[in-house]
Amino acid sequence: MQDVFIAGYSDKLSARPGETVTFSVSSRAREAFRATLFRSISADPNPDGPGIIEDDASTYFKPSSFASRYQGFTPGSFAQSTTDLQADINADLVIKLWFMPTVLIAADQTLLAWGTVSIILDPQGMITVKLLDGMSVSTSAAIKCNHWHSLEFKVSASGVVALDVKSMMTAKADIEIANNGHTEFDIAQMFPVSVKAQVRIAAGFGDAPCCFNGKIEAPEILVDGSLIAKWDFAQSISSLSVKAHTGPDLLLRNAPTRGVTGRKWDATEFCWRHKPDHYAAISFHDDDIYDFEWDSDFELMIPEDMPSGIYIMRIEAEGHYDAMPFFVCPPLGKRRADLCVLVSTFTYTIYGNHARPDFAPSWLEKISSWKAYPNNPSQYRHYGLSTYNNHTDGSGICHASHKRVLFNLRPGYLTFGNATCSGLRHFQADSHLIAWLHNQNIDYDIITDDELDRDGVAAIEGYKAVVTGSHPEYHTSETLDALRNYRDSGGGLVYLGGNGFYWRIVRHPEDPALLEIRRSEDGLRAWASEPGEYYNAFDGSYGGLWRRNGRPPQKLVGIGFTAQGNFVGMPYKRVCYDKNMDWVFDGINDDLLGDFGFSGHGAAGFELDRRDEKLDDGEDITILAQSYDEDNRFILVPEEMLTHLTNLSGGPEADVKRADMVYFKTANGGQVFAVGSITFCGSLPWNNYENNVSKLLRNVVRKFVGS
Repeated sequence: MQDVFIAGYSDKLSARPGETVTFSVSSRAREAFRATLFRSISADPNPDGPGIIEDDASTYFKPSSFASRYQGFTPGSFAQSTTDLQADINADLVIKLWFMPTVLIAADQTLLAWGTVSIILDPQGMITVKLLDGMSVSTSAAIKCNHWHSLEFKVSASGVVALDVKSMMTAKADIEIANNGHTEFDIAQMFPVSVKAQVRIAAGFGDAPCCFNGKIEAPEILVDGSLIAKWDFAQSISSLSVKAHTGPDLLLRNAPTRGVTGRKWDATEFCWRHKPDHYAAISFHDDDIYDFEWDSDFELMIPEDMPSGIYIMRIEAEGHYDAMPFFVCPPLGKRRADLCVLVSTFTYTIYGNHARPDFAPSWLEKISSWKAYPNNPSQYRHYGLSTYNNHTDGSGICHASHKRVLFNLRPGYLTFGNATCSGLRHFQADSHLIAWLHNQNIDYDIITDDELDRDGVAAIEGYKAVVTGSHPEYHTSETLDALRNYRDSGGGLVYLGGNGFYWRIVRHPEDPALLEIRRSEDGLRAWASEPGEYYNAFDGSYGGLWRRNGRPPQKLVGIGFTAQGNFVGMPYKRVCYDKNMDWVFDGINDDLLGDFGFSGHGAAGFELDRRDEKLDDGEDITILAQSYDEDNRFILVPEEMLTHLTNLSGGPEADVKRADMVYFKTANGGQVFAVGSITFCGSLPWNNYENNVSKLLRNVVRKFVGS
């Protein structure tokens, strides 16, 4: 698998003055690479649109050169002992564990490795124990995937070797041993004096660790009838380590999945906190990747006078480049503007390296002609995929992290390479808003999901308005609490997206860069969590939609996800002519709003939100404008459907496949404006920012900020 020529990542996505951002780079160049800092204004490479706009920021980081070096990484999760496990072997050695493989692949998969012993699952489904100098013992029949098996490997003092693999399905030793001519070995040859080595579970040692795909439970090692190592995976499920019952503790590398059903699970309990012994397994995958663990190459301490905004650290060597975005926030409690832009770093990370199923090599011609970002996750799947992709065994990826190269978090990246518009999402699409703010000479600060989660409402209090980007989809309970408290204390919340505040995620308590998503029950999703695995391992909370957790988006912003289509848009039609709301439409004579745009060619598109009185808190919500799917290009989201004939609205399906633009006030003087469309911001730059969507948003910002 070919690596990119040059790539890097930062240790954090956002920082305040006085904090340091560290950059790690891998470069195959023979010469030094050069790092240059820019402030990002627009990340849309469309030559018919704003284009890539970046201002020189060398005042805050002098362009510098650094020695090139290649830094590799190894996908695959496993558990490794913190210290060597030592034992004198002069009698019986017994290794036991339970395992459930989920897929056979073209390579060996290691269940456990210690010293000269390596227990593997081969491509044919046979269990083989490899010993010193090519000695081995194997089963004669293949095991079955997606079934639990017990394994016991024993070497007696006399050198007799036994391998017992039993299927839990039949509870008998129906997998007979095939000794390959080896029934007795010289134990002194296998274990000359003693064994002193680290233990790995679900992987071997060396450059090709042969990681396992599946679940493992209750590994233990006995010598002379006494336990020297035993691990209970039912303990401390939220941790990235396993405290040993006996022997050395384990560290979990590349974040395997915990809070998964084990061999004892019988569907009598669905929360691991209530019956942890039913969840005494860890699920490993050969493509798990959490942290590249690259050495750092250089750093930037954020100066006190550095304006809050989006910055790009560009690295270049021998005609190749990478561009690492990061976000500079103001000091806590010291806002520098009246308007705050909330950047959806959680959503960016959850989607990080989404390899789309519709990617085609034909996109590369467009990418080249537009001078768009050249690398795509579909071309470099070994860099780790997103939670919108699947593992090698077909299960959904439920962990995400920014401690690795994220190709789609780059200026100029095209999500939809076959689109007739710009084809942008997330970071790049949100730059339409940033470019608009600069065009309109509106001052703003940046706050990201990270600060909002960590600092709560203190991160945004004092701002007259907080505005979101196009797709603030993923939130923790802490970020939702902060936004609700801000709104209810008199703040102004401007929601400029669609499908927002939709999925519940959790940050890991030991490393907040690691995010978890469980896609339970329903919702529009790329995969579904398995039965019994709906609760997050990181904190034991119920996963899935915020709607299923009792906090639908309607309770925060008055509207919530209702329909999705292809990357197409349509206009809104003004429906409110109340004079008290004329300020929204000041200077606009059109009833149709946004029948244009760089995202789907319309302001209301792709994913749409509407009002549902059954789900909001009873505020006096005004619907200002609506879109309707007149061409039947959209589908209702699953949580809105009841049968093939009925939906939760109780009305015609066509009536609820719409975007509602709404406004309301809260009891304590707060106010909310929401557009209910992912493609809204894509209309802002149209006609050099001279259009009715731009005018409308200008009116709203003036109202909220008071300028």
